Amino acid sequence: MLKRDGANPSVWQGTADPYIVKNKTGKKEFDIAIAGGGITGITTALILQEAGFSCVILESETVCFGTTSGTTAHINTLLDVPYSTLSKNFGEENAALVRSCVAEALLFIEKNVYTYNADCGFKLQDAFLFASEEAQLKELDEIMEASEKAGIELMEAESIPVPVPFLKAMRADGQARFHPIRYVHALANAFEEAGGVIVEMSRVLEVEENEKVQVRTTGGDYFCNHLIYATHTPPGINFLHTRLVPYRSYAMAVTLEDELYPDHLTYDMYDPYHYYRTQVIDGRSYLIVGGKDHKTGKEANTEACFLALEAHIRKYFPVREVMYKWSSQYYESVDGLPYIGFLPGKERTLVATGFGGNGMIYSSVAALVLRDILLGKEHAAVKLFDPSRIKPVAGFTEFVKHNTGAVKELLKKLIPVQSIDVVAEMAPGEGRLVQYEGEKLGLYKDEQGMLHAVLPSCSHMHCDVQWNGTEKSWDCPCHGARYAPNGDLLNGPSTAPLKTIRLAD
Repeated sequence: MLKRDGANPSVWQGTADPYIVKNKTGKKEFDIAIAGGGITGITTALILQEAGFSCVILESETVCFGTTSGTTAHINTLLDVPYSTLSKNFGEENAALVRSCVAEALLFIEKNVYTYNADCGFKLQDAFLFASEEAQLKELDEIMEASEKAGIELMEAESIPVPVPFLKAMRADGQARFHPIRYVHALANAFEEAGGVIVEMSRVLEVEENEKVQVRTTGGDYFCNHLIYATHTPPGINFLHTRLVPYRSYAMAVTLEDELYPDHLTYDMYDPYHYYRTQVIDGRSYLIVGGKDHKTGKEANTEACFLALEAHIRKYFPVREVMYKWSSQYYESVDGLPYIGFLPGKERTLVATGFGGNGMIYSSVAALVLRDILLGKEHAAVKLFDPSRIKPVAGFTEFVKHNTGAVKELLKKLIPVQSIDVVAEMAPGEGRLVQYEGEKLGLYKDEQGMLHAVLPSCSHMHCDVQWNGTEKSWDCPCHGARYAPNGDLLNGPSTAPLKTIRLAD
């Protein structure tokens, strides 16, 4: 079973072995360094290596540790941000360009499956979008009209794959599904066979652009001509963080009593919406349903999200057993399109972020666009996805001040546990925010009853983190950084753990 950035294993994590890195090297200079060993980083590194660049992947944990192992793996050109919205924000011509990019990316993924013998259960599917209420009909009609103008071939559907009541539905062909970790592992193997290097447990800490790009990591310094952040959101403090909103989504993989697993990809139109599909893994079928999305750190009772999702599934399906339940994080851009290209203000650092709920397809869009940028080729979508399409906030470097005077004094203290009133009330595995002498503490009681205390101020830009009871993590609602119960960093954009506070019996 793979490690990932949450306490609840996903169906992908539970049905894949860890990737074993083969190319061991002490080499520190490369043409291109890619930060991030998920689907975006691995895909980008492979096609750049095959294009003639020498590449290294710098992964903070292990291959597929992050969101790639938490996706529900819909490969869709029928996007979460519909073509009706893209047409309004960018014009019909650019909406059609987006459709062209994602269609190319899907064909690219299919080609990779067969080129690299990826045993990942890839299957072409149709997608169904359905309205359940009168209020949703107008929106569905608008989506259908805009999607057809963008080049999606649609038809009105008389039935849908799932046993959910509906008023009207549309059907689009040319979508797909797969096992994302097994796909990425096949690409990682091809990358290493092509001479690429993967370095795990090597978190990027600082970057300096000089004659070479110097990348300081927890595993030493690396030097390259270009650096690509394929880290879901770029680490450090960057104005893009004010243009990205972190969300968490919930998913379950269940087995069914009647063995009637629905084919194809299906979506309702609630906000947040539900999404359904089936995956066969090692001869066993799983119904995978997701939904109940919310902004990161904004839901106090995250277990209630799982309970609501399970109740929804059981309402329509004869569930035999919930085999896996997990949540995962994604980032929405403010205008509905990802940011792919040079990081604003940088000449040699590129980024791919803001994929929303369409990371599987946009990861390949990003890889293809970044390859053409670095090869100096023309790509019609470079301007459209350019991160510089939104100008930096004036005075951004002064954004978010934090008074650390009292905090520094708190960190010097040895706090007696008996002086914290709520400790006796806490159950093993529980975390809480508490007050101590006018300051906030983050407390976690582990399964052995040992207490861990952290300063609940995100080390990124000092927003207060919140406890996520289902994934056993401290989550930042501002920019999405996440930390383990003891304060260790799980996800950026932070590059440092939470500060720990000493406790005495």
